Amino acid sequence: MKFNRSVLAGGLCLSLVAALQPGLAYAAYQGQQLHFVDTRNGEPIRIEPDSRQAEMFVTTGQNPYISDPQAISQGQKLYQLYSCGQCHGSQAQGQTAKGLTGPQFNYAKTATDKGMFEIIYAGTNGGMSPKGRGLMDPANPQNGLSPDEILKVIAWIRSQGEPVE
Repeated sequence: MKFNRSVLAGGLCLSLVAALQPGLAYAAYQGQQLHFVDTRNGEPIRIEPDSRQAEMFVTTGQNPYISDPQAISQGQKLYQLYSCGQCHGSQAQGQTAKGLTGPQFNYAKTATDKGMFEIIYAGTNGGMSPKGRGLMDPANPQNGLSPDEILKVIAWIRSQGEPVE
């Protein structure tokens, strides 16, 4: 039996990546991300990951920051910096806008990290403007939250309520 060395080496590298970083291995194997949609119009959106954690998230839908105390602390600061509490309350419990914590969610989409990411990134038709970098302020594509920062905000929000199943 004859083996192609580059194919064999690629397979071994992918196996090593799978052992160390399952989300990255999935991305390398699949070469694509989950289907993300703009919550305002249902159009597909492509997320440009800015970290290994964001790369894992866009391919698996699993937020690697959920149990990370440092990321949760950073997420709280970002939640405050972007004035999320003005509408959603200081502990994400709800104020002029609905609460974001479980176990019962006002909107089905907020029950999953992927759904909440889509809402924060692209905004809603119900009054929330997009917070994603490049969407929040079209005049300045650097304004707004990066994918990695959105994941940290979600981790903080999840830390405020019941665990998501």
